[in-house]
Amino acid sequence: MARLPRLTSAPVLAGALVVFTLLAAGPLRPYDEMFQGYWAKHYTPNWWLFLDTVPNAVAGQAVCLPILAGVAIFLAWRHRTWHPLAIVVAAEVGFYGGIGGMKVLLGRTAPSAGEGSFWEGGPFAHGWYGIAYPSGHAAEAVLIYGAAAYLVLSYAGPDTRLRRRLTWLVGLIALNAIVVAFYLGYHWPTDLVAGLLAGGLVLRCIVNADRALARRGLPFGWSHRLPRLSRPEPGAAPAAHRPQPLPVPAAIWLRTHPFDLPKPSVTNLQPLTAAWSARVPGQPPVASPERKLLTTR
Repeated sequence: MARLPRLTSAPVLAGALVVFTLLAAGPLRPYDEMFQGYWAKHYTPNWWLFLDTVPNAVAGQAVCLPILAGVAIFLAWRHRTWHPLAIVVAAEVGFYGGIGGMKVLLGRTAPSAGEGSFWEGGPFAHGWYGIAYPSGHAAEAVLIYGAAAYLVLSYAGPDTRLRRRLTWLVGLIALNAIVVAFYLGYHWPTDLVAGLLAGGLVLRCIVNADRALARRGLPFGWSHRLPRLSRPEPGAAPAAHRPQPLPVPAAIWLRTHPFDLPKPSVTNLQPLTAAWSARVPGQPPVASPERKLLTTR
């Protein structure tokens, strides 16, 4: 887990995205053609419409943006700050400006509009089907839901259990986005992987910029200072206090300070006879005599 922040740092994600884009434009194109297919219409034609309108829509703007906005509005109202709303604006600007700009710049056609060549499509020639790389749904699954998780963690404090649960939740949403899009055949496989890298890169840039502003003091009158993720500096040692005497258990106290209480003395017990234990056939059982306790006075 200690290597995870390094693997998800901005330089690592940017380098991975550049290298993967070069591979997708050349050596990986035959594999895109091999694995791409409209598998939902071929194997489960009755479920195609459901997969398109429900699981595939989870990573769309119509679903993920209201969730992020709802989380931000609640935190802004509760903490009396518009810092969460600024994160929403930054996420949308990063998506349309960064990822959308990359889609328009590369201009890769979707499987339904061309052969998947870069700089062949475009929004004017093919519309949404001419800007398939990187996948917008895969990028939104990481960026938008990741921004919502970052806001919750920022205002909830360094809770390790909550951090782990939110990480798994965002990971499952991203996995759902790429699996459903691949099964429906909307994207080339490399589009989906590039969408995860692009969404993670934009999210990392937003988080780094937000933490840098928090360390320098939030501008424009932000009233909330984000909690520090690092350990606080050790302050002055607390004043030494005199140790208090430990309470003595009652059993030890009774052994060391016995009470002078009268004790009953049992001197003799009347022995039991064998008449009650020997049972004669054909006769009713004899009641056992009671034992008499003889005490001396």
